[in-house]
Amino acid sequence: MALYKGSCHCGRVAFEVEADLQQAIECNCSHCSRKGYLLTFVARAALNVLRGEEDLSTYTFNTHTIRHRFCATCGCAPFGEGRKPTGDATAAINIRCLEDVDLSQLKIVPVDGRNF
Repeated sequence: MALYKGSCHCGRVAFEVEADLQQAIECNCSHCSRKGYLLTFVARAALNVLRGEEDLSTYTFNTHTIRHRFCATCGCAPFGEGRKPTGDATAAINIRCLEDVDLSQLKIVPVDGRNF
């Protein structure tokens, strides 16, 4: 596990997250594929919003289970929040919003989110 810093494009929203970035999930659902997300999932407690909580807007769709969070100023979507089937709080981190991550070093794992 390592601590990563991240932000939206304009910097109003900043966060840090403790994660093990060996791989990235590339989901083909209508939302993730259109936005080009590369995701890692962590316990919600591993995500710490440092600033800009008040600048975040929320988008939900389909079952409204995941709260996709995005900056109301620049539109960048650094993470989402939801619950696992077990009820545990989880966060989906958009790895593209993390600093100093070499995406070419990650194993990309395709996920068929269209058929969930």
